[in-house]
Amino acid sequence: MVKFTILAGGYTSFIASYTFNSDTNNLTYLNQYLTGGNPSWIISHPTNKSILYATNENVPTGALQSFTVGPEGALTLVDTAYSGGSGPPYCGGLTTGQVAIVNYGSGTARVIPTTTDPLHFSNDSTIVTFPVPTTGTQGVSEPHMAYQYGEELLIPDKGNDKIWRLGQNGSPGDFSVHGQIAQPIGSGPRHIQIYGEHIPFHNSISLSKHAENQLYTVHELASTLTLQDFPAYPNFSTPIISNVSIVPYYQPAGSSFAAAEVLIPLPTAEFPIPYIYTSNRNVGVQDPRGDTIAIFEKVDNKLVLRNQVYTGLDQIRGMMHGQQAGEGGDAYIVAAGFAGTAGVKVFKRTEGGANLEEVAVNTELPTRTSFVWLKQ
Repeated sequence: MVKFTILAGGYTSFIASYTFNSDTNNLTYLNQYLTGGNPSWIISHPTNKSILYATNENVPTGALQSFTVGPEGALTLVDTAYSGGSGPPYCGGLTTGQVAIVNYGSGTARVIPTTTDPLHFSNDSTIVTFPVPTTGTQGVSEPHMAYQYGEELLIPDKGNDKIWRLGQNGSPGDFSVHGQIAQPIGSGPRHIQIYGEHIPFHNSISLSKHAENQLYTVHELASTLTLQDFPAYPNFSTPIISNVSIVPYYQPAGSSFAAAEVLIPLPTAEFPIPYIYTSNRNVGVQDPRGDTIAIFEKVDNKLVLRNQVYTGLDQIRGMMHGQQAGEGGDAYIVAAGFAGTAGVKVFKRTEGGANLEEVAVNTELPTRTSFVWLKQ
């Protein structure tokens, strides 16, 4: 029997914990732990799963918080730091021990160093301010993710239609923009993954190590998924190799789509094909079947749709594969809606990953927005 703890952030003042039993397919709500306001995005420390970081997506003053993680996901707040702006929707732990956080509401980012104890923050860091767009449709900078790739920090900016390339200037916390990767005008790049083709089957999680450089971007405004070669520094861009819509074929009258998340679990013996999972958000008139998770495969450098899985969820802002919990988690994806009352659902990957089957649901909390998997 394999049991997992799932921690879930949201637009509340707490982080919730669940237990998922993969033998019985039961998802049980356990508890909730007080946080600052709106812990909408949560992440584990890159190497220490007993440490959790969370954003406080507050306006006008956002924050980053650290927690210890005890049995069954019990959380204890340790430290809080200013995010460097307003409305931070995302944080990312770096292998250097720093934590990056982006501020959607103010067009800024900050990389916050930790002390010798990764639970404690240092306030000695630079606030990076992104320029006001001169093209596109938004009129403001809207950074939405921080993704470490090698020694660079990549930040998709929905308002600027760019992925900013940041580098550390010297001491921890001192980062600045040293390049950019242009994206289609008006597309609104939101989240990214960088993936390599020739990766051996893995037994331990090492999500930051890829053999080749291809960039997958989900675009919120265009509701598209694009593929391009990752440009070597300092090149500004490379041609888009493939550009596909992620929205389902049937769209109710009054629907309006805004893509959110992209996941690429590493291949395993059971799931040898690295399928790409993207989440749809219909922010208009809902389909009674809910929003879909669109599943793609890269074939000869083209993105090919394999499935549109209706989930019964309303606006899937965040989802996460169980691979981050280690052995036994490869088969599962957890997701929830930003709106509605459908709760949290666990889906099992079937047909080698080309399809999903709902196996567990818990509706005690109607909405959640981000997840962390831990093995019990």
